Amino acid sequence: MLLAPKTYISIMYQNFQMKINPKMIVGLQGIIQGGVSVKDFSAVTKMTDDDSKTMLDEFIKNDIGTKQDEFYYFEDGDKLKIAISLLERGLPIDEISIALDWRDFEGLTAEILTEKNFAVIKNMMLTKPRMEIDVVGIRLGIAILIDCKHWKRYNTSSLSNAVKKQIERTKHYVSKTPGAIAVPVIVTLYQDKIDFIENVPIVPIFQFASFIDEFYGNIDSMKTIGTD
Repeated sequence: MLLAPKTYISIMYQNFQMKINPKMIVGLQGIIQGGVSVKDFSAVTKMTDDDSKTMLDEFIKNDIGTKQDEFYYFEDGDKLKIAISLLERGLPIDEISIALDWRDFEGLTAEILTEKNFAVIKNMMLTKPRMEIDVVGIRLGIAILIDCKHWKRYNTSSLSNAVKKQIERTKHYVSKTPGAIAVPVIVTLYQDKIDFIENVPIVPIFQFASFIDEFYGNIDSMKTIGTD
C-alpha cells in the first residue's frame, strides 16, 4: 500500500516560458553535452536549419544551455529539463522517453542536489557485497541515497521491490561509513505525485527540488538508517 505522510506541491520548472511544439521531442535527440552548431543539430534531428536555430535559441532564452559564437553548449541534465517541461505540457510520454537515458536522469538529480548545497557523489560503488548507489547527496551530517528509476510504468509491486533494495543499499552504506545517518529515496521520471512505501519517499523528478527544500523539516516522516 502506498502511503503519503506529507504532500509536496511544486512544479520544478514553473517559471518556464518556453514555447512548446511537438518538434521539441525530436529536438531532444540533438541535445548533447559540449558544443553543437545549428548544422550539427539539424543533421541529428533531421530538422531544417531555420527550425533548428529557432529551437536552440528558445532553449537558450529559457536558461537551458549557453551560446558562444556559433555554438550552443549543453550540460549534464539539460535534456531532462526540457523533457520535464514537455511532459508537463502533455506531450506523449512514450515518445519523450525514447530520447532520454539513465545518464540524463541521474545527471539532473545530482544537479538539483548541487544547487541545494549538497556534496554530491554519482554512481558510488560499495563492495562486499558489491552494490551501486546512483546518487548520494550529503549535507548537515545526513546522506540522501537515491535510486533513479527511468521506468515508463509503475506498480506497487515493482516500487516495493525497488524500496527494499534501496533500504539494503542504505544499510550497506551506513555499515561502511562510521557515524553516518542516511535516508533512502527513490526518484522517478513519470510518477505524478510523492508517495511513501515503508516510509521511503518515492519522488517524481519534477517535484524533487521542492522535496529537498522541505527535506529537513519532514525527516521524521521518513525512514532513517544510522549506525547502531
